[in-house]
Amino acid sequence: MLKAKFRKYTLKFKQPAGTSRGIYKTRDSWFIFLWDSGAPDVMGIGECAPLPSLSCDDVPNYEEILDDVCQTVVKHKYWITEGLVDYPSIRFGLETAKLDLRNKGSKLFFDNEFSNGDKGIPINGLIWMGEIDFMKQQIQQKLKAGFDCIKIKIGAIDFDEELELIREIRKEYGPDKLELRVDANGAFDLDTVKEKLNQLSELNIHSIEQPIKAGQVEVMADLCADTPIPIALDEELIGVNTIEDKKKLLETIHPDFIILKPSLHGGRRGCEEWIRIAGTHGIGWWITSALESNIGLNAIAQWTQSFYPRLKQGLGTGQLYENNFESPLEIRKGELFYNINRPWNLTRLLNE
Repeated sequence: MLKAKFRKYTLKFKQPAGTSRGIYKTRDSWFIFLWDSGAPDVMGIGECAPLPSLSCDDVPNYEEILDDVCQTVVKHKYWITEGLVDYPSIRFGLETAKLDLRNKGSKLFFDNEFSNGDKGIPINGLIWMGEIDFMKQQIQQKLKAGFDCIKIKIGAIDFDEELELIREIRKEYGPDKLELRVDANGAFDLDTVKEKLNQLSELNIHSIEQPIKAGQVEVMADLCADTPIPIALDEELIGVNTIEDKKKLLETIHPDFIILKPSLHGGRRGCEEWIRIAGTHGIGWWITSALESNIGLNAIAQWTQSFYPRLKQGLGTGQLYENNFESPLEIRKGELFYNINRPWNLTRLLNE
């Protein structure tokens, strides 16, 4: 008989991470432990990681829901297919724990070139918001590390300063050498969004994520129909959990891209629905982690490689934390690799 329990773990950022929604200094994750009562030494682990004030399942009774899932985990098929549709982070954690248990706690979920250590996943380097000098420092670090695609979070400081920073980058690195993505996190207001998109378009931007706040579907549809820069939806997808609603949203807005985070957008199962629907409408996509620990990041990365992605993915945030778990994950020249010669060390999690 299947048994389950959960444990909360607080990840600590090495330095504050700024977005237009605020600054993160710590980040809570809950881990589901899954085992068979006949073989208690073999355990699967999955990470449940809702983002405060953003995830649709960032709710006051989150731990009560987790406890209910653990107490009735024998109904795991129901929980994954139906019961956790509105709780994507818990769904993803249970999906991962189940896969991990099936593979004897090895943290190897998919047999592909990434999990075998043979191939890396090309990723973008993430530039966090902050003072201009701090952002410049991050950019230089990413370029020295071999990234040829960076994503800059914008919208928290003066836009003209952000624009000048991107101009400086473009003077030294043309679009043939460096792909530039920007993420506004919904920070642009309706009066100036078109002007800002036009200004950014002069700098050969690959795409902009969520230029305006989510929930303004008709306005976003108009923007996507007449934009000088490809638009990618992110926050717009949060809380859109049924297949019918997903179809309606993408048919109405028809963005150039959607950005998928299993912890926010329905777990693996829900994200695969998004991918299928996007494919029928010619909409591109890439997959992004959502500040999970290396446990969640590993599960996302192995699943991502199963699609043989062509675009740069948004993975690799595991380096942000001072108390992350030692893992085989490592970044080499702008690619995320699984080093089969490096072991997992989950002592911090298991001994708390």
